[in-house]
Amino acid sequence: MKTSFEFFPPRTEKGQKTLAQVRQELSAIQPEYFSVTFGAGGTTQEATLETVLDIQKNDSIPAAPHLSCIGSKKDEVIALLDQYKKANINRIVTLRGDVPSGMRDIGDFHYANELVEFIKTQYNDHFHIEVAAYPEMHPQAKNIQADLQHFANKVSAGADAAITQYFYNADAYFRFVDEAEKLGVDIPITPGIMPITNHTQLVRFSNMCGAEIPKWILERLRCYENDLEALSAFGTEVVTDLCQTLKNQGVDSFHFYSMNRTQPSLDIAKTL
Repeated sequence: MKTSFEFFPPRTEKGQKTLAQVRQELSAIQPEYFSVTFGAGGTTQEATLETVLDIQKNDSIPAAPHLSCIGSKKDEVIALLDQYKKANINRIVTLRGDVPSGMRDIGDFHYANELVEFIKTQYNDHFHIEVAAYPEMHPQAKNIQADLQHFANKVSAGADAAITQYFYNADAYFRFVDEAEKLGVDIPITPGIMPITNHTQLVRFSNMCGAEIPKWILERLRCYENDLEALSAFGTEVVTDLCQTLKNQGVDSFHFYSMNRTQPSLDIAKTL
């Protein structure tokens, strides 16, 4: 069973120490890689670079930086990827990224497939390229068919694999995979797994990214809102059951949105 864990670049020295400890604890189950996010419009570019190089140097787990095309120039992308190549990093998570408020110049790339194609043209097969997939549709897509076609375009441009937005309905994932296959997509599509630890935060994230929280989950989270221990226990049970459902139907790879925490991602991953 393959696992991977996603981090965001810490902004403080305390955050850096905490993440170093989390990485050490998660390394115990030998995940395939650790990925590090890239802020909207490249706002965390330096912090992402520093975190990725630290992982690559000090951990036994390969690092995979995120790279978004919004706000990126071709020469800047080459300069950044050259640094990653020099550091023996060979996996990139390539995304469109959000457009920061007030941004006028969105850069040389408008869509992720353009960045994927550019990386393949410049570096051939040095980088294994992961792209995003949206089982419940990207919130800015015109409709589900248009969204599926955008995904297929990224694959045609050279993507090697995909990671989904998180979801809590396994049927949405399996339906998406089936429909993608009908468009000729034949790359691995790893489900993104978001542990549930905070009601307010989860609702905010889900509203932004278009992920649906089933009503039966949402109502129970409201009941546990003032009991974080009970909420965490319930959330871990729900997400563990989701992962087991996916595993029972042949899924053999899971990507955890860890939020720079060891638990409950590790507790769930150990059951797989």
